[in-house]
Amino acid sequence: MSRTLAQPFLRRLFKPTPSLTLKRFKSTMEGSSKIKPAARVSGQKQDVWSIINEAAAASPKQPIVNMGQGFFGYNPPDFILNAAKDALDRVECNQYSPTKGRPRLKKAIADAYSPFWGRRIDPETEVTITTGANEGMLSAFMAFIEPGDEVIIFEPFFDQYISNIEMPGGKIVYVPMHPPESGATKTSSAADWTIDFAELEKAITPRTKMIVLNTPHNPVGKVYSRDELQKIGDLCVKNEIIILSDEVYDRLYYVPFTRMATLSPEIEKLTITVGSAGKNFYATGWRVGWLMGPANLIKYVSAAHTRICYSSVSPLQEACAVGFEQAESEGFWDKTITDMKSKMDRFNEIWAELDLPYSEPEGGYFVLVNMKKVKVPADYPFPEHVASRPRDFKLAWFLIQEVGVAAIPPTEFYTDANAHLAEDYVRFAVCKDDGVLEEAKRRLRGLKKYMQ
Repeated sequence: MSRTLAQPFLRRLFKPTPSLTLKRFKSTMEGSSKIKPAARVSGQKQDVWSIINEAAAASPKQPIVNMGQGFFGYNPPDFILNAAKDALDRVECNQYSPTKGRPRLKKAIADAYSPFWGRRIDPETEVTITTGANEGMLSAFMAFIEPGDEVIIFEPFFDQYISNIEMPGGKIVYVPMHPPESGATKTSSAADWTIDFAELEKAITPRTKMIVLNTPHNPVGKVYSRDELQKIGDLCVKNEIIILSDEVYDRLYYVPFTRMATLSPEIEKLTITVGSAGKNFYATGWRVGWLMGPANLIKYVSAAHTRICYSSVSPLQEACAVGFEQAESEGFWDKTITDMKSKMDRFNEIWAELDLPYSEPEGGYFVLVNMKKVKVPADYPFPEHVASRPRDFKLAWFLIQEVGVAAIPPTEFYTDANAHLAEDYVRFAVCKDDGVLEEAKRRLRGLKKYMQ
């Protein structure tokens, strides 16, 4: 058959039949009992971020002042930005990096942290670079957690911990931090959010494989004291429990700060420390993080990281290396603390004006404010998915609609059983330009008419 004669025949032969139309195919897929999403993603309720974004879009107070999400309202310093721009001009910085990270960045991190550890950290075996701290933590869970293994976390918790632990089949055991009893009536230190160590010890079982610690803490702002860390570390040594120490705010502390792995050789052998260049250098969108720890732990984390994303962004790793190399001489670390503490103090002036108590942060850039005195009208028209959530969700929605300031409800970081501990609090992020902080304060004065 000639090519000319064959073409009409072939078109008829391969013409889609009605049963294979897109509409029919879609219907078949939707009705299938096999083709369905995994329970780990299909059963989740609407998350706090989408609820807050929805509230912001619906608010008549535009534009909204976003004091909710913890991204910076300003750029990294020029010496870091220029390093990123320079890296883009280099061929090797636009190609794959070694899966464990660029040698220059690993060395810069080892050099920066060895003085705290009191010994030389080996950049080749004790440091691995990850695509943000979150992927680093997922890699740690994937490396060590098997179905049925238990992981202890403290409430409130960073919400990503939950899915990251559940992905490899881990069982989460929750231990609450207890807020100060006077939290609704007077301002107190974030240090007054405490752990009941009897509760913690009771939570440990033969299945406990890991404990997750966050210091400085999000959202509380607590910096765990050396004594508290020692008690946690001693329990982990006694029961052979891996410590995943989330220290992403380790350059933002306003009281003495102890790094978990530095307490003793026995505790160091069990500790994987999590770091974040995004938090350190005002660049949360760069997604450069790292894990440090004993070689016999890091090698398995590195193996998991390789299978999750292989390698991380090359030019930004190079820029972060320069950041660590020059930060000390630029006076950057001291300036970071001074500037953020100034923003914290500037913003928190509004709570004295409004007579609303808050937890004075010891580190990080979040502040929890107790709004029990704010009386939301009983007939306020909340959407159903907000009306059915704890009071802090209603407060957050109300703030956005009535004064145009976005904040985060912290019960999102609690189990249902312990949500009552934080239902009168809301979380604000102060890592914004001073002009934004002042505008937020101006708007928040509108709460006076709703105060009891």
